[in-house]
Amino acid sequence: MLTANAKGTAGSDLASRFAVTAGVVITDARGRVLLLKHRFRPGAGWGMPGGFVKIGEQPEEALRRELREEIGLEVEKLELLTTRAFQKPRQVEIVFMGQAIGDPDRLSFEIQKAAWFSPNEFPKELPKDQAQLIRRALNDGATRQD
Repeated sequence: MLTANAKGTAGSDLASRFAVTAGVVITDARGRVLLLKHRFRPGAGWGMPGGFVKIGEQPEEALRRELREEIGLEVEKLELLTTRAFQKPRQVEIVFMGQAIGDPDRLSFEIQKAAWFSPNEFPKELPKDQAQLIRRALNDGATRQD
């Protein structure tokens, strides 16, 4: 996990720490979106694939590593989609768009399920902010279909 320190304002010695993660909106040739059900994610566990960026690791490298480790999947045509910052948890998320090469071929212990969804059929447990982000990306013509 990558953490960063920031000096407080007005001479405060308090340091602010945050985690950096990389996530991805992965589409397949049919325009479906890959979502994962994580064992350790709050709530129902459904969400975009991704994970923590390690110290010294580039976000794209971290994302590819997490996909290999968690679901045995490779992606192509990765492009930066957006970045988001959260107060709780204290996190900066770097989100990419990518095209799957094949299908997930195994699930790590962290992942209960990997499934492809049509953009109008996401699981109701998917956090609203992620559903909105994915739909916005797809509606902006950012799908990776050739």
